[in-house]
Amino acid sequence: MDTGNLQRDVEALLFVTTEAISIKGLAKLTHAEESDVTVALQKIDEEFAGRGIVLREIAGGYRFATSPAAREAVEAYLMPPKTNLSPAALETLAIVAYMQPVTKGEVEGIRGVSADSVINTLVDRRFLTEAGKRDTPGRPIIYKTTDEFLEAFGLPSLGALPPVEIDMAMPIELALPMDMETTVAAASDEAAADEAVADETETTTVQDKTSEEETADTIAPDPETTVDETAAEPENADTTATPESEPQPSAV
Repeated sequence: MDTGNLQRDVEALLFVTTEAISIKGLAKLTHAEESDVTVALQKIDEEFAGRGIVLREIAGGYRFATSPAAREAVEAYLMPPKTNLSPAALETLAIVAYMQPVTKGEVEGIRGVSADSVINTLVDRRFLTEAGKRDTPGRPIIYKTTDEFLEAFGLPSLGALPPVEIDMAMPIELALPMDMETTVAAASDEAAADEAVADETETTTVQDKTSEEETADTIAPDPETTVDETAAEPENADTTATPESEPQPSAV
């Protein structure tokens, strides 16, 4: 097959397409062998290397894209005044990129804040898209990244993402502000202080209770003394009574 005509056809397809086309797809459209298409793509890549339009490999396919060197001029024409992603949007995008497909609730569980507006912004920017619903109660929507995400960050595929050193399945251990010995000693001192306070409180309570009992004994009358005084009352009564006199003889 004439490689010149094949290269021309491939260039035309790459120009009109809105999505990346794989080598298999280009071969089918041009009725050529995949090996011939690969050669044509290599030539196109070499010829367009220094131009404003370059060949990009995106998500397993190829398409024309503007050169990174012309980014400032292209953004001035295409982009609105404010196009930078906020730190919250970048965090959310990174979570989805590494854990996709992922639900909004899972993103919020990692970030600790609501992700409604951030996810809506990323969907509007076409960095994220809905990928169905998870087969769990409530059927939450799951999200994944798009080809526009790969293109914007210059990634040929998700496999080109930088490796993550932190194991997402393991809890993250944070350094404590003081060493463990100081912490344990402080905890022991605090426990000892609490125990001392408890002992002092118990001792005071026992002393107060003993004082109350002594006071009660002092005020209450002695049962034995009360009985003796009660038994002595009749005897005292007989002592104070007027003695009986003998009858006098009659005058008769």
